[in-house]
Amino acid sequence: MTYRDFKDGIKLSRLGLGCMRLPTVGDDPSALIDRARANEIVDYAIAHGINYFDTAYIYHGGDSEKFLGEALNRYPRDKWYVADKYNTMSGPDFKGIFEEQLERLKTDHIDFYLLHGVTDLKADEYINSGCIDFFREQKEKGRIRYFGFSSHATPKALERMIEYGKGQWDLVQIQLNYFDWAHGTARGQYELLEKNGIPVMVMEPIRGGKLMSVIDDASKAELAKELPGASLAEWALRWVMRLGGVQVVLSGMSTLEQIVENVATFEKDEPLNDAQCELLGKAADAYRSSIAVPCTGCRYCVDGCPQELDIPELLGIYNSFKVNGPFGLGGLDVLAEDKTPKNCIACGTCTDRCPQLLEIPKYLEELAQAATFRL
Repeated sequence: MTYRDFKDGIKLSRLGLGCMRLPTVGDDPSALIDRARANEIVDYAIAHGINYFDTAYIYHGGDSEKFLGEALNRYPRDKWYVADKYNTMSGPDFKGIFEEQLERLKTDHIDFYLLHGVTDLKADEYINSGCIDFFREQKEKGRIRYFGFSSHATPKALERMIEYGKGQWDLVQIQLNYFDWAHGTARGQYELLEKNGIPVMVMEPIRGGKLMSVIDDASKAELAKELPGASLAEWALRWVMRLGGVQVVLSGMSTLEQIVENVATFEKDEPLNDAQCELLGKAADAYRSSIAVPCTGCRYCVDGCPQELDIPELLGIYNSFKVNGPFGLGGLDVLAEDKTPKNCIACGTCTDRCPQLLEIPKYLEELAQAATFRL
């Protein structure tokens, strides 16, 4: 495992375990974590030098924190660092939530604590809630070692957060991958953080797994010719390695096979060269031409939907429709009648919760109309 110097003599593994997509009992993403399989992943991580574990109050309905509290405490406390987060949509009682997080994690301090999912709309909500001052107090008391935030904001809103806490943010976590660098705001966010000397933690380096499955066959052939045997995940991770301001690259590894492959990628510091990045950029351009809605499948939108719609699944069908026309609507045929897009009441709860600020009701309305004309 390769490492980066953080602060105060701390060396962080360049690969971190994101604990939002741990294996579950059954296929339902909201089900409880499969302890046996998840412990295998943690054990492999520790044995191969991963020391950064990222969770949040809302991951797996709170079970992620509880699981980590059980799994990590089987090892000495100096073997691991835990990152945790507070999200305003969990409720306004940030003091009570913080105490509950310490209890779930079975620790007296959290190494890296972040405000969760700052967006252009939510920046003021965090600033005005009083939680920032409280968490800074906890840092002074040693109950938080390093304080920062995770961001899905535009560079403009990100700059506002940086200025608000000028010189006091220890880290910022952003969605960063080769696709969002070329076709989103990731480059602007990264360069802003680098300019301000703030360490960067990376989430979604493979875009929730999307970059594994959507590259066209022609692009895959070109990549395979350049790096025989390298998976699309390795390409994506080695692209992120190029960025000197990145401390930790998080991967939500939900199988033992995934962590074995990703650990192997980070055994050496071998970022892609310029020519290889150009090839990957062409693949990203081809992907962009085929995608309509950049949903990463985080499922934040699902928890608050009063109609209990599986919004990521519906957006996947929408993207299929945009690419393949009426033939792409086949996924609607297997849905229960009350789970189809026509049941959306356009309440906007999903948009408020979406880190990407997607106009979900608009897409579902278009999908519902397409389904009607298809009949």
